[in-house]
This record gives sequence, structure tokens and C-alpha cells, in this order.
Amino acid sequence: MMNLREDIRNIAIIAHVDHGKTTLVDELLKQSGIFRENEHVEERAMDSNDIERERGITILAKNTAIDYKGTRINILDTPGHADFGGEVERIMKMVDGVILVVDAYEGTMPQTRFVLKKALEQDLKPLVVVNKIDKDAARPEEVIDEVLELFIELDANDEQLEFPVAYASAINGTASLDPEVQDENMQSIYDAIIESVPAPVDNSDEPLQFQVALLDYNDYVGRIGIGRVFRGEINVGDQVSLMKIDGTVKNFRVTKLFGFFGLKRVEIESAKAGDLIAVSGMEDINVGETVTPIDHQEALPVLRIDEPTLQMTFSVNNSPFAGQEGKHVTARKIEERLDQQLETDVSLRVDPTDQPDAWRVSGRGELHLSILIENLRREGFELQVSKPEVIVKEVDGVKSEPYERVQIDVPEENTGSIIESLGSRKGEMVDMISTGNGQTRIIFNVPARGLIGYRTEFMSMTRGYGILNHTFEEYRPLIKGRIGGRHNGVLVSLDKGAASTYAILQLEGRGVNFMEPGTHVYEGMIVGENSRDNDLTVNITKVKAANNIRSATKEQTSTMKKPRTLTLEEALEFINDDELVEVTPESVRLRKKILDKSERERAQKREKIRLESE
Repeated sequence: MMNLREDIRNIAIIAHVDHGKTTLVDELLKQSGIFRENEHVEERAMDSNDIERERGITILAKNTAIDYKGTRINILDTPGHADFGGEVERIMKMVDGVILVVDAYEGTMPQTRFVLKKALEQDLKPLVVVNKIDKDAARPEEVIDEVLELFIELDANDEQLEFPVAYASAINGTASLDPEVQDENMQSIYDAIIESVPAPVDNSDEPLQFQVALLDYNDYVGRIGIGRVFRGEINVGDQVSLMKIDGTVKNFRVTKLFGFFGLKRVEIESAKAGDLIAVSGMEDINVGETVTPIDHQEALPVLRIDEPTLQMTFSVNNSPFAGQEGKHVTARKIEERLDQQLETDVSLRVDPTDQPDAWRVSGRGELHLSILIENLRREGFELQVSKPEVIVKEVDGVKSEPYERVQIDVPEENTGSIIESLGSRKGEMVDMISTGNGQTRIIFNVPARGLIGYRTEFMSMTRGYGILNHTFEEYRPLIKGRIGGRHNGVLVSLDKGAASTYAILQLEGRGVNFMEPGTHVYEGMIVGENSRDNDLTVNITKVKAANNIRSATKEQTSTMKKPRTLTLEEALEFINDDELVEVTPESVRLRKKILDKSERERAQKREKIRLESE
């Protein structure tokens, strides 16, 4: 008979963006009495990063622990977005069960599908929590049917299909096992976790195996490996072996161990099979590596890490406005910061280029890279970044590019324009289902480069009502020619100065203006989008000549259209190969790589000749 550690449960929590997962965890923490009466608990305690709070998404997996009636419940939060899929798979290896949080109105969503598939493949037992049951439009019975259908579609086994269900209103801090009536607290969820999630096996008398699933870093102790003790026990002061991914073995001494309690990390002296802990004292510990006793080196299977599919060049800002707004502007500072990012972000790659002040940075998708850039600018960095491009690689001797499976939910009247727009980006339709309520679900396989910049177009086509989600599907042979991208040219500033109202009004017929009057511009900076497909150099600093002749028709007061301001993501999607985004703590500017007009025209002619000769 196997011994079990009944005093512990390890679970991951899965939910689609915005279905209330983080609020639910906040309430579970509060009600377990883990916080002292006088302790201030921030809302959305799990999302610690500013960007996570603003966008309402979880980027980094985090763990927290609750004590309930003598049982320690370790909860790992999972990112819902496909750009962070590698992390999801590793979390599933650390836990014994999952909580699936589903909105009582929206039902199952594509991002949950991706994470859930990983959980079911690991043979984990699900507990379903139907959240937002207090909504007027809640339809719990249909939602449970949808969950069941989804489980069947994802090949769940019989035991997984017999999932327990709890109904909750996280915002009110209530839950129950009955969709009609809510208890005044969340006790039914704690009980359901303890009953339905298997306790870990207690094999702590066998030789140690601890595997790293996530990384953290801090300036005092360096790299921290977070993972699960799968077998045996580990103590501070132990001499152990770290079995590296490349097959080498390094010995070291365990200097510090940390356990999790509430949202805090607490130093502990020892841990045993079933515990989720953090270990420090190893310089170059990596995800997927196993810690074992020196005299019993037996590694666990290596964990898979998602390959990057997009890359862009980060370089030192060399625009005429360089160094005016940021604190960190040198190549050394940028390189140090990218190296630090590599300490914890396992899906990121940074490679040197043939220029000393530029690096090729590869990541899982636009969101992954734009969040990194946004973090840098908030920390006071200035840099320039190029257009994101997909990573092409050889598969069986054939040049291949990544494809994504795209799931779109849109009102029926938009289906025609969506199918046409994805068709023009070389997408293939796989399925189309009417989901009722005038909504249609369309599934496509699309080359990843066809999705660069598509989200903005998609949102305007569906007037914000569409939902678009994508996950990496596979590499397929490269399609020749251009896919997606911008069709119009840009308006480029001719000289340096401040944009004038007079010049902006003169240019209104030429395209869309990006500049507020008074904004400082430089030669080669992009100040608007042309209404035609060529670039146009314009004088946006021109002021009206003053003379003393009055016009016969009294001067008309013109009203200026509001300029279009681009967010960082929109700017990255907007630019072409010969353009850059200049990012500083205060501004996001678009510019041509070659600022000088005549030099730029010569380069364009050379490029045209090169393309014709190919």
C-alpha cells in the first residue's frame, strides 16, 4: 500500500483571460485566514506585475499556498495566453489536479482548451468552478454541457469526465455545489479540492529527486529554481548533484530553501516528497534539470520548452532625440538587462548580430516580445526595435515557417469579411460552426507571419465584438511572396522642428496624421500614414507666412481631425522592413531606418533592382 501525504494538495488553476481566476484566488486566500486582520491585501494579489494588472492577464506562473483545516493547498496560477504555453506544460508536471474556472455566461473558451489539453494529457483530475454565477445572463447548465463536450473532444478518460462542479461568485466571495443557492463563503470549494484532488505519494524515504519547472532571480541570491520534490527529502546544507540538460553533472551545497505561504516566500530548513519549493545556491540552474543525491544520480525526464517563433532586432537608440528621455541608453546597459531577462524567461533567445550595439531577440509571439519592450521602457530604457519577423527553419531539408491554429468567435454578419481577410493572408479554413445567439466560430490554420498586425484590423472589422485566439500548430514549407503587412505608404518628415497646426491641416487630404501640434519631429521620422501605397516626404513644421494683406473672404477657421496615436503593439504591427520603432520611457516614435531623404531613395532603388533580378 502506497503512503500518501494527506496534509498536502497541489493544484493548478486554469481559466480564460477575464473569467475571474485571479479574483477567485484572492478570495480563497482571504477566507483561509492567511492574512492578519490588519494586513492590507491588494486586489488581484496574484498578478504582481503592473502590465498584468493593466491588461488583466497573467504572464508569469506564480504559486501561493493556503492552509485549510490542517491541509496545505499549493495553488499554481497558469498563464492563459498561448505565447506563454511552454510554462503551462511544465506547471502541469508539478501538480496532481486542476481547477478549471469557467464564466457562467461565456462558457468554454479557446485559451482554456489549450491549457486544459495539457492538463488532461498529464492525467490530472479536474474540478470545474462555474464563476460569475451572480450574472443575470448566467446559464450554468449549458456551460457544464459545453465543458463536458470539450473534455470529450480533448480525449479525457472516464475518470476525468466524472468531474465535480462548484458554482461561485468570486467577486462576492461566495460558492456552493448548487447553481441556484450560494453559501455565504467558499468552504465548498476548499472541501471539493481536498476531496477530488489526489494527495501526493509519500516516498520521502527514497533517494531525492527535485525538478526545476520555473525560474526566478533576485540580486541577493541569484538564480532561484522553483519546482517539486518528486521523491526523497532535501535539507539546507545537503551536498547534492545537479543533473544538467546537456548531460553534465555539477555538485553544489543547498544554501537556502523556501516554501510558499500565502503570497510570501518563507525560508525553510527541509522539504520532502510532494512539497513545492524554491532552491537557491546554484549559479546556472535551468528549467527541466534534476537535483539528486551525489551517490544516486537519477534524472527525471527533461521538460519541453516552447521554441521561439518570432524574432526582432533590438538596438541602441541612435535617433536625433536619443538620450533625451531615458536613463539607460548605452549598449552595455541594454545587454545587461537582456541577459537578466534570460535568467528567468526560458522561451526567450538573445543572439549577437554583426553590429556591436544590436541584438536579435527571439520569443514566442508578439505579446511575449512587446511585454518585454514595455517593461524595458518603464524601467527607463531607450532602444530601437525592428519589425517582428517569423523564424524560418529547415525541416527535413525544406525551408519551413511556423503555422498557428486560429480560433475566431464573431457575430454572424462579420464572417464573410473575416474569411476573406484571413484567406488573403494565406489562411486555410478548417471548420466553421454556428454557436447560437447569432455567433459563429471559425477555425483557421494561418502562417504566423500572416498574423503579424492582424489583430488591429480584426478588431476594427468586428467593431471590438470579435474574439481571436491562436496557438502554435506546426512548421510547414515556406510560402513564397509577401503575406499580410501594411498596404499604404507613410508620411515622412522632411526636417527637424515642431509640428505646426497649419502644416497638419494642409496634409489632412494626404492621409492619416499621427502628430499633435507642437510635437517635436526630426528628419526621417514617420508622422502619418499616406492614403496611397508610396511614401511621401512632407514638411510638417511649415508655418503660415505672415503678411498684411487681408483676404476678401474672411479667414475660415478650420477644425483639425484628432490625430491617431499608436500604442507600442500597434506601432510594432504597423512598421515595414525599412522602418524602426524608437521606444523611450515617454514616447513611442516611428522612423525610417535611413533618415536622409536622398540616401533613402537610393537604397529603395537598389532594393527594387535586387528584387527584380531574383
